[in-house]
Order: sequence, then C-alpha cells, then structure tokens
Amino acid sequence: MSYGDAMSARAKSAERRAEIVRAALEVIAERGYRGASLAAVAERVGLTQQGLLHYFPTKDALLVAVLEERDQWDAVPDSRWRIDLLASLVEYNAMRPAIIQTFSALLGESVTEEHPARDYFTARYARVRASMAGVLRAEYGDVLPNGLTPERTAPLLVAVMDGLQYQWLLDPESVDMPGAFRDFLTLLGET
Repeated sequence: MSYGDAMSARAKSAERRAEIVRAALEVIAERGYRGASLAAVAERVGLTQQGLLHYFPTKDALLVAVLEERDQWDAVPDSRWRIDLLASLVEYNAMRPAIIQTFSALLGESVTEEHPARDYFTARYARVRASMAGVLRAEYGDVLPNGLTPERTAPLLVAVMDGLQYQWLLDPESVDMPGAFRDFLTLLGET
C-alpha cells in the first residue's frame, strides 16, 4: 500500500468513526445509555455489529468517544474563557437540545457506582470547577462582589448551568435558560 493509499484509508476510517459517534449520540439521546445498543448504532450507520466493533471494541469505548466529541464542541482554551462567553455558551446550548439531552441523560446515569462514564464525569467536573474558578479569579480577583472566593463560587456556577439545562429540557416553554443564566450572573456582580 502506498503512502497516499494509507493516508486515504486513515481519513476514511476517521470519517467512519465520526459517523458512528454521531449515530451513537442520536441513539443515546433517544434511548439513554442503558437502552442504547451497539446493534442499534450499527444499524443506523449501515454496519453489522461486528463491523462496528472494528471501530469501537466495546460499548464503553464508544461512550467515551461520544463524551469526548461532545466536549470538543465546547472546547475553549482556559485562558480564553470569560464570564460573557459563559453566557454565550448557555445560548449556544439552547440551540442544540439533542446534545444537551444526551449529555444530561449520561450525567444522570453516571452517578451509579458501576457506570462506565462515572470516572469521566468525575474528572470532567474537577477540570470544569478549576476552570470556572480561574475565570472568576480573572474577572473579580480573590473575592467576588458577593464575598465568596472563586473556588467557593465555581461549584455554584457549574450547578446553575447544569440545573438550568435540566429544567429547560423538561419545560423549554417555561424556562428561559439563557435569560435565567444572565440573571444569575447579576448575582455574581455582572451587569
């Protein structure tokens, strides 16, 4: 196989993996992680289950790929996050309910001891809290106008973002997720 052929094969493999991850996102959004099967994902992309296993050897490996893909959509270097960008992220999330539903369903399921995404979410929340504390420190210094430190406020900020997502998913007509988040920012001292 020539170098060009090898590169083309790798590109096609990467495209196929991306297609499988997108299909898995859809199936998980529809059925939840426990209800989603490799067979359902394989069928959606026109593969046999054995063919799917060539790309992702286990359901857990596929789940991790789904979560990592979702994180790439929101990726902003820590040094670039600002409070106003967080409000923009909430607005962006309001435009993609299927992704938010999938993330929220997986997050809810991951609190059980043996869920394959538990370690992923535990590590993710540690990173997010640290990142949010950095954003708050850059904006306000060591103490926010409300008297709390960035480290004490960061878990509250994350909880508000996630909690608003759950409320919005349950009743999008009654919960203005971006507006409620902007209201929360006023409590931090933003105007």
